[in-house]
Amino acid sequence: MEFLERPDAQLIIGVAVAAVAVGATAYFYFSSKKSKVCLNPEEFRAFKLVKRTQLSHNVAKFRFELPTPTSVLGLPIGQHISCRGKDSQGEEVVKPYTPTTLDSDIGYFELVIKMYPQGRMSHHFREMREGDYMEVKGPKGRFKYQPGQVRAFGMLAGGSGITPMFQVTRAILENPNDATKVHLIYANVTSEDILLKEELEGLTANYPDRFKVYYVLNQPPEEWSGGVGFVSKEMIQTHCPAPADDIKILRCGPPPMNKAMAAHLDALGYSPEMQFQF
Repeated sequence: MEFLERPDAQLIIGVAVAAVAVGATAYFYFSSKKSKVCLNPEEFRAFKLVKRTQLSHNVAKFRFELPTPTSVLGLPIGQHISCRGKDSQGEEVVKPYTPTTLDSDIGYFELVIKMYPQGRMSHHFREMREGDYMEVKGPKGRFKYQPGQVRAFGMLAGGSGITPMFQVTRAILENPNDATKVHLIYANVTSEDILLKEELEGLTANYPDRFKVYYVLNQPPEEWSGGVGFVSKEMIQTHCPAPADDIKILRCGPPPMNKAMAAHLDALGYSPEMQFQF
């Protein structure tokens, strides 16, 4: 105790405390600098495929490694990347895809890809093996999201159009400061075509008051409680927020579906400002 009462001791303690404060500040400063953003909108960059998981006969999840364990892709919510590869004739092909991961998933990013028999980029993904590299450029896209910019989202997705919806939904629900509600209608041909089913069910279980999903199948199984056929105006009225200035309806699916959904939304009174198509 006598040591603490000496003036020189107080000076030493003060210097020590200041040094600790400076050290802590430097630590957090340099820690924040460690999260290197990997995307470049002007040039393609190659990322290594480190894990390929087959989800069905024509769907696989591809995990790509970023340069360091603390790197982030640097993709704003709701935007996408361009992937470059070769088709079956060896010709270059570029196609947009939306990762199912967020920048909170550091060190890697993932794509869930449905590979179509005649798809040019599908051929490239079908031929990819662990250790191969994918060339990527971005971010790209018109969608910009800020937490709380709307009270609720309605989402109309078809097939692989679920990926941007899933990305936006995850970002909203996993942000404790975002109270936005999400109402998703997800259409497919058969139950086997439903992408990210396990992940969607996990979100409904973890956020039952903020996330609702209604599945629609053109060819449903015998035991089916969801929608049947194509997404109708009645389904939108029942499962999406009503027209209002503080809501927005997002849509992403095959061109015929997007066209039909736009007509439904117009007929139901949703203004152009309340709609967005990926």
